[in-house]
Amino acid sequence: MWMVVALLAIVAGSLLFHWVSPWWSTALASNWRQMDDTLSITLVITGLFFVVINLFVVYCLLRYRHREGRRAAYQPENKRLERWLIGVTALGIVALLTPGLVVYASYIKPPPDALVLEVVGQQWQWRFRFVGTADRLGASDARFIGAGNPLGLDPDDAAARANIVISGNEVHLPLNRPVRVLARSNDVLHDFFVPPMRARMNIVPGQVSSFWFTPTVAGRFEAMCAQLCGIGHPNMRGTVVVEDEAAFQAWLGAQPTFAALLAPAAPAQTAALDLAARGKALAQSKGCVGCHSVDGSPLVGPSWKGLFGKTETFADGSTALVDAAALRHKIREPQSRTVKGFPPLMPKLDIKDDELDALVAYIQSVH
Repeated sequence: MWMVVALLAIVAGSLLFHWVSPWWSTALASNWRQMDDTLSITLVITGLFFVVINLFVVYCLLRYRHREGRRAAYQPENKRLERWLIGVTALGIVALLTPGLVVYASYIKPPPDALVLEVVGQQWQWRFRFVGTADRLGASDARFIGAGNPLGLDPDDAAARANIVISGNEVHLPLNRPVRVLARSNDVLHDFFVPPMRARMNIVPGQVSSFWFTPTVAGRFEAMCAQLCGIGHPNMRGTVVVEDEAAFQAWLGAQPTFAALLAPAAPAQTAALDLAARGKALAQSKGCVGCHSVDGSPLVGPSWKGLFGKTETFADGSTALVDAAALRHKIREPQSRTVKGFPPLMPKLDIKDDELDALVAYIQSVH
């Protein structure tokens, strides 16, 4: 009898949890209400099966409980029951799959006038690209990837040179205008997900994923990686700013083209500033910013803000001054000593001497 009580309590508790707990999805901010409707259909069907199956088990426990002098009848097969189970199960699967397939077919077929946005994931940050004055996104290839070209754009492609490149984790989009997202990865499996937009897609290395959505609510929305992609995965976050068309065009016009990023630095810049700027680009291209913040906020590794010149305490209780030599040694041999309070997870970088100098110069410049 205790099994009957336990099953009834599980069914009642599950239904109560569904109705009174604040698990519901974030407020919708795009055109994909169909996503929510599909989720509701799935919950109704699976919930119905869950309740019916558990109540059926309760019925069987009561109806066919052990009684003295009675034995269970041996029935090796029941064709009629098997046909019923196959039919009901097949209908349930069709009811679950059909709405999702219909919505997915629309999800990957954007309107012809959609704004094209490329999203590039790399441990552990996001980068973005717009068409700009070109008629298309320019060519890209892994062999072009470097500190000054983290997207791997072809410098000889005129379309690529005219494309607008967003190196940070924040991107702006126009309100009530369809956006076609082309997503690719520079390293491992990622997933670009903006929960209020119901927009997400796995990003598989070596291929381009595509989907679309229309932002319908102005504001700032968090984007995140929804696939475990390494130690810095929880910090792989970005921001999608939705604003009116005029504000979007003003923001877009202030962003650099790939050609501008390729242009040589102005002669007035000092060598030290050039070195630090290169170090900043290296920190982004090699994924350092996924574990080390520059604003003092805690991530997987120590923040670089005020790190240079600080006396750091290590896991073994020793202390040392963080100078250029200490930084070079730590970057070259990341497992040599671990800073107290942080896990020993820093990977060994394939980095040249001049790149190491630039990276140290950038860390020194972060105050």
